Amino acid sequence: MTALSVNLNKVATIRNTRSLGIPSVLKAATICLQAGANGITVHPRPDERHIRSHDVYELSELVKDKPGIEFNIEGNPFHNLMNYVHSCKPDQVTFVPDEQSQSTSDHGWRFPEDLERLRPLVQEALGLGVRVSLFMDAVPEQMHYVRELGAQRVELYTEPYASAYGTNMQSGILEEFRKAAHSAIDADLQVNAGHDLNLNNLGLLLQTIPHIEEVSIGHALISDALEMGYLATVKAYLSCIQSAKLSAD
Repeated sequence: MTALSVNLNKVATIRNTRSLGIPSVLKAATICLQAGANGITVHPRPDERHIRSHDVYELSELVKDKPGIEFNIEGNPFHNLMNYVHSCKPDQVTFVPDEQSQSTSDHGWRFPEDLERLRPLVQEALGLGVRVSLFMDAVPEQMHYVRELGAQRVELYTEPYASAYGTNMQSGILEEFRKAAHSAIDADLQVNAGHDLNLNNLGLLLQTIPHIEEVSIGHALISDALEMGYLATVKAYLSCIQSAKLSAD
């Protein structure tokens, strides 16, 4: 079944508005994992505007005591990311081509333009025993380049799907994602997905692309948790994933 990785950036964003250390990123991770989440994702940026260095190291230690739980660190490998990869050796690193000034990621890697500059960094992470995923737009023709680099997964950037959900653009955009996912699978890659997924749009995506290995969800999940609590929210997302699997079957 598709794994749920909880992105904790928004918890850190709220905490960083004061100097009290609350809400606790570590406690949030602990509760989400107790509720059944399959992993934790963080995206530390150089300015530490949300996730900070100590969060990365504390979460790395937390998941080491929990067999079967995945720790995913994402970010731009040309910024500060590789230091964390070397120090923590996470289960997965997701390379994302965001600029330091961006508020959030808004596009995937472009090939062949980014091919050669990414190659040594992909090999560096693989040499540490870390699975590599590349953040990609839903463009089928791009997937064979990812395989050429040696990465094992792609994370499909799902904001275009989320924006089209419930509109007359939905079916066309969803078909683009289905084709991109199948192109990745044909290239012997596994498929993750993330960005602006929520309880409303997640089910349809997973029914259409049942082979998605993992979804990384942060903003919507943490927003839901403000109303429902971490425990109930994670269970709701897991139920959504389960329902989609049953529908796809």
